[in-house]
Amino acid sequence: MIISELHIALAKQFTAGSIQWIKKNKLRACIATVFGILFLQYLTLPNNSLQSLRKNNPSKTAMMEQREQEAADAEKTLTIQKQWVPLSRISRHLINAVIVSEDGMFYEHEGIDWYELGESIEKNFEKGKVARGGSTISQQLSKNLYLSTSKDPVRKLKELIITLRMERTLSKRRILEIYLNVIEWGNGVFGAEAAAKKYFGKSASQLTRAEAAQMAAVIPSPRKHQPNNMTRYVSRRSSIILSRMSARGM
Repeated sequence: MIISELHIALAKQFTAGSIQWIKKNKLRACIATVFGILFLQYLTLPNNSLQSLRKNNPSKTAMMEQREQEAADAEKTLTIQKQWVPLSRISRHLINAVIVSEDGMFYEHEGIDWYELGESIEKNFEKGKVARGGSTISQQLSKNLYLSTSKDPVRKLKELIITLRMERTLSKRRILEIYLNVIEWGNGVFGAEAAAKKYFGKSASQLTRAEAAQMAAVIPSPRKHQPNNMTRYVSRRSSIILSRMSARGM
């Protein structure tokens, strides 16, 4: 009887140990696979084009091309509305509103807010779908310039690598300037200047504090909401943004 109980105990211990070993090695295999993919992607991602962005403005982004293709697939024509302006000609209110809305730690992190990224992964895992983004301004710019809106995990890995390279290549001011000039603000509307003229009939430099908050409010879903249409969504988000700006003395 004692021998049988001993056998059972040893068998349980062996089984538990085997399972633990398998789990540990599966984790190691997953980590190795991820790093392998990262390394391969690192070798094929844009570098020279990032260098050129120090002085040259992008004429067209991957996001613009994607929207044009989507329109073509639907047998429609999309007219891209954009007008480049230097950061000095964009309202300080809009700059502040976008930062507090999209990336409050923009000047503190090096392209990726690892805490926010971890939180978003955890939330998405719990819900079983992409429910929270966690992307910084630099990450959003990487996606807009070179990638797509795909939820593909490999696309996300590419985004992270480009972002880290971008932060080493461009200044925060330049990243912000490019971002505000290429971000999508409506169907075919890209950049702060084109958006300000379309929705408020004025230059981006003339936007008021309230208008800037409304502009920032629609960034997560620019083709669903318009900043000059005070729906419940726009009103609520712009109020939150204004409160954050006030809390930071903006």
